[in-house]
Amino acid sequence: MEAQNKERAEELLEFINKGRYFTKLKPEPKEANSFTLPLKVSSYNELNLMVSDLLKASIILLNPDANGLSSFTKDNNVNVLTLLEIALQLLPEDEMELLDDLCRF
Repeated sequence: MEAQNKERAEELLEFINKGRYFTKLKPEPKEANSFTLPLKVSSYNELNLMVSDLLKASIILLNPDANGLSSFTKDNNVNVLTLLEIALQLLPEDEMELLDDLCRF
């Protein structure tokens, strides 16, 4: 029974290694158990807008009395589309495919 489980585990590892899975996180060479995550932006301005929207949304959500950010910034509109684009880039698509494949394994 144990030999059969070991053989099955080896088959599973071979299957996983054949695919292009676990590609979203890139290992950080100088730190153990640390990874980087690529986030595509078209410019420094887009990066600034993304971070700004994240901060604005966080401030509004943390302060239930705040109707806006008038005391913090001129523009108190949060671009939800930007936040959704960030979330899409963070989703590990390859790993989800692996889970589908493992269900059939």
